[in-house]
Amino acid sequence: MAVCDTCGNDYDRTFQITQAGKTMTFDSFECAISAMAPRCEHCNCRVIGHGVEAANGKIFCCAHCAAQSNVTGLKDRM
Repeated sequence: MAVCDTCGNDYDRTFQITQAGKTMTFDSFECAISAMAPRCEHCNCRVIGHGVEAANGKIFCCAHCAAQSNVTGLKDRM
């Protein structure tokens, strides 16, 4: 059994995700999203879809939030 890095649950069906050379262990997708998904620069929600990224590296959940933060030229993917 392994322990979830987010909630500390000792669980027999954990899984690992490696991102940028760092491996973390989780017991659920909820915990993985909580630990690894970026937050929108405008509304602070977790970006679990494609989102949009500005030239300065800021990530937004959608083009609307980017526009609300005065970032122009971004479009949502269709």
